[in-house]
Amino acid sequence: MTDLMPAVAYRRPLPISDPASLEDVELPVPTPGPRDLLVRVEAVSVNPVDTKVRTGQDPGGEPRVLGYDAAGVVVATGERVTLFEPGDEVYYAGSIARPGTDARFHAVDERIVGHKPRTLSFAEAAALPLTTITAWETLFDRFGLGVHSTGTLLVLGGAGGVGSMVVQLARALTGVTVIATASRPESTQWARDMGAHEVIDHHDLVGAVREAAPDGVDFVFSPHTGGAVESFAEILRPGGQITAIDEPEGLDLLPLKAKSITFHWEFMFTRPIFQPDDMIAQHDLLERVRELVDRGAIRTTLTRCLEPFDAATLRRAHEMVESGRMVGKVVVAGF
Repeated sequence: MTDLMPAVAYRRPLPISDPASLEDVELPVPTPGPRDLLVRVEAVSVNPVDTKVRTGQDPGGEPRVLGYDAAGVVVATGERVTLFEPGDEVYYAGSIARPGTDARFHAVDERIVGHKPRTLSFAEAAALPLTTITAWETLFDRFGLGVHSTGTLLVLGGAGGVGSMVVQLARALTGVTVIATASRPESTQWARDMGAHEVIDHHDLVGAVREAAPDGVDFVFSPHTGGAVESFAEILRPGGQITAIDEPEGLDLLPLKAKSITFHWEFMFTRPIFQPDDMIAQHDLLERVRELVDRGAIRTTLTRCLEPFDAATLRRAHEMVESGRMVGKVVVAGF
């Protein structure tokens, strides 16, 4: 292994149309810490968090590597690693508090890594971790659902990266009825393919939910919360719950009080950043999802794989995510 590796980074916030918004660079190969794996990255996916960090955080001219999904091969381990060995194929989302995965080699804490599903390629596996962790924590940590749970779950953005996984996991591991939102023919079909019992148009959310679920819904997963709280208050039953993953400014939750509706935040980087005692829960859930994938209960959400792995290709992937019209996930491979 050489001391330097190829990577893609940004130095200052720029529109993705600017060739300098993402640049090819060479950086030192990271040294793994005591609980770290050093992974040779084979594929990454691009998520909205990549574009938010790129446009919203200024590294002051220093190269900052993005990327919060990866699949690859362990090439070295820290002295306290117990879960993996060199040669293991892995998938994971990493941490927003550390350098990202858009590089040939990446250091990551073993407690947030899973063994790659054996039935998936690296590209197919790279599409899953961030959205899977977000969906899992939404359903089981925030809503507290289980195999015997019933009721109705409304999934906004059912064809998006996270929505696709919320639908799949809810169908595979709970007894809830899943209603997803989508508006275009291709996104509607995708949400049905993911397992949604019903797909409705979000443009008239209250009317569409009333038609699909006249008595209201029990749970709402929301990546689009701004301006929607009053609608949620209408469509949720008393004692219902919302989990949101966006961060709208000036959010007013008072409309939820009359029905005693619970509002949760979900941020899958909470465990990697703060390293609580249950940090290993992300390893455990990725291992569980690996089993579900390998027995055919869950499928990859990869819809586009771009090559080669360089700044120009990652700029294309960022453009696709920023368009807001992605169905499933876009992955970049081909080192």
